[in-house]
Amino acid sequence: MDSLHWLLPKFTVPTWIDGLIAVIICLVGWLIQRFIIKKIIHRAVIFLKDRQRNFQANVLAQFSKAIGYAFMTTVIVLSLSYLIKVPLFTHPSTKNFVLSIMVFFAFKGVYDVLNFYTKQPFELTSEEDQNVLLPFFLRIGKVLIMIFAMFTIASFWDFNLNGFLTGIGLTGVAIAFGIRDTLAHVFGGMSVALDNPFQIGDWIATEDQKIEGTIEDINLRSTLIQTGDKGLVYVPNSYLVNRPLYNLSRREKRKCEQFLFVASDNDEDGIRSALTAIHKEIYLHAKTEKDMIHVFIDEFHHDSYRVLVRFFVATNDTAVMLEVRQDILFAIRQIVEELSITLVSPHEDESLRNKK
Repeated sequence: MDSLHWLLPKFTVPTWIDGLIAVIICLVGWLIQRFIIKKIIHRAVIFLKDRQRNFQANVLAQFSKAIGYAFMTTVIVLSLSYLIKVPLFTHPSTKNFVLSIMVFFAFKGVYDVLNFYTKQPFELTSEEDQNVLLPFFLRIGKVLIMIFAMFTIASFWDFNLNGFLTGIGLTGVAIAFGIRDTLAHVFGGMSVALDNPFQIGDWIATEDQKIEGTIEDINLRSTLIQTGDKGLVYVPNSYLVNRPLYNLSRREKRKCEQFLFVASDNDEDGIRSALTAIHKEIYLHAKTEKDMIHVFIDEFHHDSYRVLVRFFVATNDTAVMLEVRQDILFAIRQIVEELSITLVSPHEDESLRNKK
């Protein structure tokens, strides 16, 4: 009681009736928040979604918790004000504390909105307008909101921000040296975001094939990749920046390449006829690219010719590419058999050359 009198000189010792009324105020406030305010917000969210206003609906839904907490804080402060007969909202000793709590809940609502869109960033954009920068800057926004909230609340208590910022400036260089590796990853992430080489959901591969998989998330320090054999891999952003990347999801066609080893004792006209027939079969296939078909002898060995068969399939689907390649291989076998072309194994050709 003495400490309360020191803080609140006009503090009045409550009676049990005052205590009962204060509890009733809190109970009524909880009932209003639970069965009225919460339901009003829920129905408003449904109404906005029905009107295709998804952004407003998501913002209201994420603010609902902060609104509930702020309302209950107001009810509790009102009940305490009644209990001790002191207006806590305006009293010099308590108004900054109450105001700080209200500001905290306001910033928490904004933080919850950013956190929601960080987990589902493309709710903000259409499928045609996806931007890899979005989740990156949403995370930065969350950090900035926390810093801004801290400075705003500190200003209510006359905190010396100039001295605090000066201290940060003096220690900034030392901190930068201590976390230079982390900063390299952060700036690497910014480079990835600005270059926009891939989006969440894209299938990428590094030139050395050490990393290959689907982009799951892009963080400030690392990129999360789902690989087929190793599960989830956290790749430092600086690693991705410092080596060539292939965005396999953006391929418009797939290359198929096959080598045939034809015995050199075959008739030259027969070999040329076979190559022409293979070229024609590839050209006539509905799913092959017509402007780049290569069917030529590219190497001559002691007892064989090496024939290069190269073409492209107009798809990025591996299953479709393999199906087309299978069709062409069956057609090549039929052509070789019809023209009586003798093939040799590349291993047999190698052994013959070693014997010579």
